[in-house]
Amino acid sequence: MLSLDFLDDVRRMNKRQLYYQVLDFGMIVFSALMIWKGLMVITGSESPIVVQNGHIKFLTKGDNNAVDDRDLCTQGQHWLEKKDVVGRARGFVPYIGIVRILMNDYPKFKYAVLFLLGLFVLVHRE
Repeated sequence: MLSLDFLDDVRRMNKRQLYYQVLDFGMIVFSALMIWKGLMVITGSESPIVVQNGHIKFLTKGDNNAVDDRDLCTQGQHWLEKKDVVGRARGFVPYIGIVRILMNDYPKFKYAVLFLLGLFVLVHRE
C-alpha cells in the first residue's frame, strides 16, 4: 500500500531544513507562475496554451496537395485578404494541450499531481 516513510524524513529535519524545503517549493511554484505569465506576455493571450473545440478552417498551400483548399472559402472568394487572416502559427508542440484538458476535466487529477509534486519537493533535500 502507501508507504509513509517520507514522514520520518520530514520529522528528522531541523527547522532550518524544513524552512528551506518550504522556500524551495515556493520557488518552484512561483517559477512556474512566472513562466506562465511570461508566455502570456509573449503570446499576447490570456491563456498561452489554448484548446478550442470550435471550427477554424485553414486555407493553405504547401501542405503537399496539388491545389489550394478553395472549397474552404465562401462562394466566389478566390483569395484571402488581410481582414480574413486571424492568426499565424509560430510553432507547434504536439499534445501539450492534453495536459490542460486533463487538469480541467479531472480536478482530482490536478490536485493529485500538485500533491505529488509538493511531496517530491519536501522529501528530496537537494
